[in-house]
Amino acid sequence: MELIVLWDIDHTLIENAGVSKEIYAAAFSALAGGPPTGPARTEGRTDRLIMRDMFVRHGLSEPDWAAVEAALARAGDERLEVLGKRGTVLPGVRDALKAASAHDGWVSSVLTGNIAANARVKLSAFHLDALLDLPVGAYGADAEQRPDLVGVARERTQRLRGVRDDVPVVLVGDTPRDVEAALATGSGIVAVASGVHSPEELAAAGADVVLPDLSDTAQLLRILGTFAAR
Repeated sequence: MELIVLWDIDHTLIENAGVSKEIYAAAFSALAGGPPTGPARTEGRTDRLIMRDMFVRHGLSEPDWAAVEAALARAGDERLEVLGKRGTVLPGVRDALKAASAHDGWVSSVLTGNIAANARVKLSAFHLDALLDLPVGAYGADAEQRPDLVGVARERTQRLRGVRDDVPVVLVGDTPRDVEAALATGSGIVAVASGVHSPEELAAAGADVVLPDLSDTAQLLRILGTFAAR
């Protein structure tokens, strides 16, 4: 049974301990010539929308996206070491990723609002990058809205891995935006209450499956298998 599993990164796979907010602040400062007056508003949005919101809130014109992406990548690269020291891998994640990547017929990658460069930084800081098929993932520079990233990942799995266009997709994430992206695209969703959103919030957003974390690998694999069988 074939399946495409797409994992969110922040608060689903890792806890970044505030480093993400520091990356956005540093990128903004480099482009605007001064620090932001408040932290970036993230909550499952793509980097394109997060950075645009920062400039709008400060009454500034949004720079060309290529400049924004380059600033984000520089800020992320500069914080690789500190992320590895301050951040943590969330419970069960390493075993879950190993099991999914080893499962016959499954493609296991990411669907994240982070640009690709910073997704790699966050994963490599904890040596998780080798457990995911990153070239077929979808990233924050690929689209503004999270639901559109699902089609990006599907097209890449077809083109690069020869996956059929009718293979089920399931998202694993910690925010209502992950749930909304799944529902909007006919994908499965495993919501994980390992971020700031409660199980009740995730269920209210439409998630039928809500886990406290990813610590029970056997249970998670059984759940993912039900999506593959549909």
